[in-house]
Amino acid sequence: MGSLIAALLLVPLAATCVALLARPALATAATIVAGTASLALTVALAAAVRHGATVSLAGAWFRVDALGAVFLLATGFLYAAATVFSHGYLARDRTRRDYAPFARRYLAYLNLFGWTMLLVPVVDDYGSLWIAVELTTVVSVLLVALERTDAALEAAWKYVLLASVGLGLALLAVVFLYAAGTARLGDSYVPHYDTVIAAAPHLPQVPVQLAFLLAVIGFGTKVGFAPLHTWLPDAHSEAPSPVSAMLSGALLGTAFYAILRFFQPTAVAVGAGFAREALLVFGTISLGLAALFVLRQQSFKRLLAYSSIEHMGVIAIGIGFGMPIAVAGALLHVLNHAAAKGLAFFGAGSILRRYDTKEIDDVHGAATVLPWSGPMFLVAALALSGLPVSGIFRSEFQIVSGGFSRPAYTWVALLVVLVNVAFFGVVWHAGRMVLTPAAPDTPSGETSWWMVAAMAACLLVVVGIGFHLPGGLSELLDHASTLLARSGR
Repeated sequence: MGSLIAALLLVPLAATCVALLARPALATAATIVAGTASLALTVALAAAVRHGATVSLAGAWFRVDALGAVFLLATGFLYAAATVFSHGYLARDRTRRDYAPFARRYLAYLNLFGWTMLLVPVVDDYGSLWIAVELTTVVSVLLVALERTDAALEAAWKYVLLASVGLGLALLAVVFLYAAGTARLGDSYVPHYDTVIAAAPHLPQVPVQLAFLLAVIGFGTKVGFAPLHTWLPDAHSEAPSPVSAMLSGALLGTAFYAILRFFQPTAVAVGAGFAREALLVFGTISLGLAALFVLRQQSFKRLLAYSSIEHMGVIAIGIGFGMPIAVAGALLHVLNHAAAKGLAFFGAGSILRRYDTKEIDDVHGAATVLPWSGPMFLVAALALSGLPVSGIFRSEFQIVSGGFSRPAYTWVALLVVLVNVAFFGVVWHAGRMVLTPAAPDTPSGETSWWMVAAMAACLLVVVGIGFHLPGGLSELLDHASTLLARSGR
């Protein structure tokens, strides 16, 4: 089974090399093959660990358990969908004089970005975890700045500055946790997850608490937690739409995964209450801020970016409730958010290609101008708002149920109110874009059927999970939530 991990790490790198050296047509084909193969490998790994087993490679340096497999699935799915969408998305750029080098650079960075995010849930110690998250920053900055416009360069620079501050704090979290472990394990131990968790009952509490808070703030910068969230709307707005989908649906989730790895030893050493209360506070503040900003957005890509902050807050609150049904719901929300946000940003990319604007007020009649993408974009907005039949409704219902079971009525009330505020903002703006009459001179027709195909795949997941949660996926989520529940007391 370790060969699955090896293949997962090698396939995107091979596609990166092909993209740098080959012509755009071959580079595109290699990228789609790499994305599809990576998705198949993540599904195979998830199936292998869904009963609670682990898959290892190179001793204990690379390992996948049920918790890591959840985040691998989200990344693998969006990576595959983005490679398909990119084939159609790049078609308009073929008139550029520098199309060949631009396409090669875009596809190489896209594959490398997918590789870095697949690496995060595969490494098995806290130092490597920090390095892997740092690599996602380096590559994603290059993608944000890809167009080299003033706005893109400004967004990339802001992203670098804030992410560097956050990851500096996250590095301090690793240092504090390692230092706490020396009291029990000596000065030369390797901080593998299981090693630190096993020693956690004997670790000094204060450095462990500091490590967790620094991890929440530091990695939370990449998640989009307030107050260091301000890079996110700019970066998501200026990046190419397939990259925005990966940033929102996969990158934020991988950063949250890093926080969960710090959650495990903290809950053992200090008690789960401390870690859960911290996540409840950060999640609620971020959710509230995002809900208010959603109401006043003028750019539909920035609207979706603030929606991402909202949903990361929902996931944090679900973990903070601590009940098994809420934790499983939060992990399911990671997958639902990835699919729904992929659908939304792909729809935004299709609208942007047709209307050549990011302004909400300049888009009218998308349902008739883009007869497939327009309605699917509206479905994405409804799904992100948690309407029944969507997978997000299922996961949010589980989270709210867990809050009532705890019971945590105040936190549940805040969650429900703020989610509904965001609901009105997202649906109002998306409805105006899709359902209003189109201007008479607006050309109609889909830009590319490759783009429609990628959106349809996301739609299938968004609606499919709403109707039925597959038994294998349910088992995986149960074992992943058990890994977190076993950490607490």
